[in-house]
Amino acid sequence: MNFHILTLFPEMVLAGLHTSIIGRAVADGLLTITAVNIRDYALNKHKSVDDAPYGGGAGMLMQAEPVFLACRDVQKGIRANKRKSTRVIYLSPQGKTFHQAMAEELALESDLIFLCGHYEGIDERVLEEVVTDYVSIGDYVLTGGELPAMVMIDSISRLIPGVLHNKASAEFETFQDNLLEYPHYTRPEVWRDKKVPEILLSGHHANIEKWRLAQSIARTKENRPDLYEKYLQGN
Repeated sequence: MNFHILTLFPEMVLAGLHTSIIGRAVADGLLTITAVNIRDYALNKHKSVDDAPYGGGAGMLMQAEPVFLACRDVQKGIRANKRKSTRVIYLSPQGKTFHQAMAEELALESDLIFLCGHYEGIDERVLEEVVTDYVSIGDYVLTGGELPAMVMIDSISRLIPGVLHNKASAEFETFQDNLLEYPHYTRPEVWRDKKVPEILLSGHHANIEKWRLAQSIARTKENRPDLYEKYLQGN
């Protein structure tokens, strides 16, 4: 999987995504993560990419041409490697809310381009020209699209074969089948007078799976009734 991030702050996304599990996956050649600095495509000597919006209003707006040139350059590189047309994801509160099923869908792509806005956003004309998907990570406003891009890349990457050493980690966890994950325990067996549930020490795997499912259902019903209703509808 190849991730391409169009941003004004490449050092921010690269620092965050080259650590821990994702960093190891990059080192192992399972992922590539490149950050393209939109300022490199500015048409003026000061490398500024923003201007005041027509019609007035607070803040500045990212100009269309630098964004277009940066995106076109990345797309040319992808096509040169004979890969299919690539989805361009614009991180915006106006987009569809990101969820696990969307992560699973996007994990099937060979390349993804993430466009990170800043200031008050990006000139609408270039969005109409290059963007295929508008995605939000929640109903709140951030200073830019870099953090949402990092969240999505982390979530998608864990679904790529080999990124998680334990395949079951990706297959059986929160949001699978619209259920929250069951509680986990490890050594010591007793911690501050709190004991690990006896069922987990029994070695009876069928009973353990039943217990875990019951725990998932109970947690979902209490904490996420919206997901619990979806679970009931699917069973």
